[in-house]
Amino acid sequence: MVRFLFHRLLLILPTFIGITIVAFAFVRVLPGDPVLLIAGERGVTPERYQDLMQQFGYDRPIWVQYFDYLAGIFQGDFGTSISTKRPVIQDFLTLFPATIELSLCAITFAVALGVPMGIIAAVKRGTWFDQTLMGTALVGYSMPIFWLGLLLIILFSGILGWTPVSGRISLMYYFPAVTGFMTIDSLLSGQEGAFTSALSHLILPTITLGTIPLAVVARQTRSAMLEVLGEDYVRTARAKGMPTRRVIGLHALRNALIPVITTIGLQIGVMMAGAILTETIFSWPGVGKWMIDAIGRRDYPVVQAGLLLIALVVMTVNLIVDVLYGLINPRIRHQ
Repeated sequence: MVRFLFHRLLLILPTFIGITIVAFAFVRVLPGDPVLLIAGERGVTPERYQDLMQQFGYDRPIWVQYFDYLAGIFQGDFGTSISTKRPVIQDFLTLFPATIELSLCAITFAVALGVPMGIIAAVKRGTWFDQTLMGTALVGYSMPIFWLGLLLIILFSGILGWTPVSGRISLMYYFPAVTGFMTIDSLLSGQEGAFTSALSHLILPTITLGTIPLAVVARQTRSAMLEVLGEDYVRTARAKGMPTRRVIGLHALRNALIPVITTIGLQIGVMMAGAILTETIFSWPGVGKWMIDAIGRRDYPVVQAGLLLIALVVMTVNLIVDVLYGLINPRIRHQ
């Protein structure tokens, strides 16, 4: 296992370098000039423009800028935001708990519903129940995030009035951030109704962000279960009179979990992308909305660091998924 982890970490390094190149190049192909946005397009003199170019290092050759950027990253310096004048990593760590809280709720929602849906659909293959579940999953997968979010807001916030429209908690509550997770901080505050308000603000963003992963997990679970249920050892267990629940839970599900866990790990990356739209729709103050605002301001350091840090999170999740393979299936661990 130690050797495996060592090899995986070695593979992460070239991937990391590749992502830095993509992030560095991406922000520079965006239309617009960050210096003009800082100084204002009207009234900026050529001398002032050159001073700002020199101040932010944009007058140097592009390859020099990249290597300076890479050297700073390996020293833990992700740059300083052009708009806020604060270290980018500071803003990221302030906003990241909001994105993590939303993503954890969304993936929990997807797994808690998707895995049982897939199991039931596989056990009842070909029935109306199977067709209904998979048809619903297909509809959920086909629904664009921005469209689903707007529909939920119109229905549950506008027409029914059951949930709030945006934000993380009602404006009537105020307390210092201890963990950055609003649900936990609201409990620690001891203010009556704060936790309920935080939960109610999570409902619609969680459903919006978790619907597509739910559909993918359900369909993958069904496919993996159908393949395993046809194996000889499952038929043998049934022939011995073992209860159906034990056959499905002990023999079939455990062996079907490998592709399901792979799918869940991949959906983390999908949710990081989906969080950008979800946070924008619901005015959720997380990393996604932060990056959208930075793109509009042509804040190069924020966009670069945001892409890179999110990529690091996805790579870490994929590494954890690889480790889980060995814990679930001893044969993989021994290999």
